[in-house]
Amino acid sequence: MKVDELVAISESLGGDFKSIEPHLIRLEKHLTLRTYLSGYTLSEFDHKIWIAIKSNRVAVSFVRKGSYVNLHRWFTFVEQVHPEIQTEVKAADSARKAKVQAASRAGASYNLALQETDKGVVCRFLPEPSGYLHIGHAKAALLSDYFAHQAYDGKLRLRLDDTNPSKEKEEYQDAIVEDLALMGVKPDVLTYTSDYFDHLYETCLKLIKEGHAYADDTDVETMRDERGKGIESKRRNRTVEENLDIFEQMKNGTEEGLKNCIRAKISVDNPNKAMRDPVIYRCNPNDPHHRTGTKWKMYPTYDLACPVVDSLEGVTHALRSTEYTDRNPQFQWFLDTLKLRQVYMWDFSRMNFIRTFLSKRKLAKLVDNGKVWGWDDPRMPTIRGVRRRGMTIPALRDFILKQGPSRNVVTMDWTSFWAANKKEIDPIAPRHTAISKDSVRVAVRGDGAPAEPRAEDKPLHPKNPAVGTKKVAFSQELILDQADAKSFKDGEEITLMQWGNAFVRDIAGSDPITTLTCELNLQGDVRSTDKKVTWLSTQGQQLVDAELWDFDYLITKDKLEEDDDLEKFLNPTTATMEEAYCDEGVMKLKRDDIIQLERRGYYRVDKAYNDGDEKKIILFCIPTGKNSK
Repeated sequence: MKVDELVAISESLGGDFKSIEPHLIRLEKHLTLRTYLSGYTLSEFDHKIWIAIKSNRVAVSFVRKGSYVNLHRWFTFVEQVHPEIQTEVKAADSARKAKVQAASRAGASYNLALQETDKGVVCRFLPEPSGYLHIGHAKAALLSDYFAHQAYDGKLRLRLDDTNPSKEKEEYQDAIVEDLALMGVKPDVLTYTSDYFDHLYETCLKLIKEGHAYADDTDVETMRDERGKGIESKRRNRTVEENLDIFEQMKNGTEEGLKNCIRAKISVDNPNKAMRDPVIYRCNPNDPHHRTGTKWKMYPTYDLACPVVDSLEGVTHALRSTEYTDRNPQFQWFLDTLKLRQVYMWDFSRMNFIRTFLSKRKLAKLVDNGKVWGWDDPRMPTIRGVRRRGMTIPALRDFILKQGPSRNVVTMDWTSFWAANKKEIDPIAPRHTAISKDSVRVAVRGDGAPAEPRAEDKPLHPKNPAVGTKKVAFSQELILDQADAKSFKDGEEITLMQWGNAFVRDIAGSDPITTLTCELNLQGDVRSTDKKVTWLSTQGQQLVDAELWDFDYLITKDKLEEDDDLEKFLNPTTATMEEAYCDEGVMKLKRDDIIQLERRGYYRVDKAYNDGDEKKIILFCIPTGKNSK
């Protein structure tokens, strides 16, 4: 092989066996009469390719078996004669251990003692494209990414589990890829379970032929009842020939075929109900698959596809939430029965939050019924939803990784989630002012009252000069919030923030207050006043129309049980909007910018002032960990 071919091979040995086998065959031929890949001493190519094989569990396992004699000879020779080549491998392992210890010190234990990591680590993230990713998926994705790319110098595979065309859409598929990129999760490979439909069909045929699967036309309710009670199906002892015939009819979508499903023949009455003859193939002739069209009238279930494709793709460690723990023996049964390569499992607790549900079926119902604006509604626990609410990606990553891969199941309050975000945004969020349109007109009098409107540069952030400055307008006419004005007493000294002290005079009206006068006392001590209020000048600047939105929980119950009627627990009012004026500086803001409105809180810009025909800014309130919703 030429130099450029060796370079290409050194960069192509990180995948599954199917993708690396052609390269191993070429290396086997190349080494027929050679001790080294290039020249008569250990070359750069020997070094790179040896490290690449050593770092890929699938590759090193195959090479050590000796199936390729020359490749095995070369690999063993380099390992024995050049021990220095392993220094890089050991250094990488030491760096990995340091990362694990650092992550554990940050708030969670990452010392999981995963099996056989010295042979390489390949993790996978396996979402079904039947909805948008929610924060539970984010944990699975970020933990898999952490162990693949940070704790170990391994690979992360993204496989979209598209085995149910009734629920799946290309829209969801594309959104998953986009959301992962947004979170900084970069899979090394993207595949689809549908890539393996032919292989899974052959696998099911093998199970039937070996007596490990059978066709069953028992109706759904009866099957559920029999499985629950440990009763054997009347179809369990069908002959292999009969099962094969029905499987073929299922494939062709015949009337008889459509009555049946295929079940794995594992156990009738195992205490673990996941082991009670699970369904592994079912018919769906009506919904075209978004990738394979109408080629198939039947599809494999997750229970079959997951272990088979994991093993086939070279996955070494599969991380999934504890709701799948009962399925682990089932997963192992398929590996053992089909004599597949071992895949190690690790279960972690899913993230549960009060007054929140993560069922995609129930979330989809809210979207379909118009209870929310869409999957990216700021009330939704989707990645796009919490981002639209104002959660930053660094804070999201940090919060989830601090939870770690523990198996302890807890239901968390949203407080810590949003408090983590506040730490991220507070040091950099520029400060602006908003006054409700239900405001009070204020006449400014006394020494220091400007004869003409003027503007001064003021810092956008009191502690971070790097955020920049803004123009603050001063004039003889201001507006104040009605709530502030109602709290004043005639003659009381208050502080007008970023201006100075003033005495309240001539309060007119009570509910609402219509006007009042402020007599400036700029020599007064701002520390001596109890009330420090925000204000806006009505002159010397263009007041900007604004909508200030705030949101509440979607449901009224802390924990929604599986059999609860969702409709009974829906919160009747989950969004409120206040019309306000903002200072002129907000006209420069862009969508997704995050600001703090003085004395109101943090807000994310959902619509910038110049976006669209309507000249207004729309701001979404960001929870801070205090009374978070």
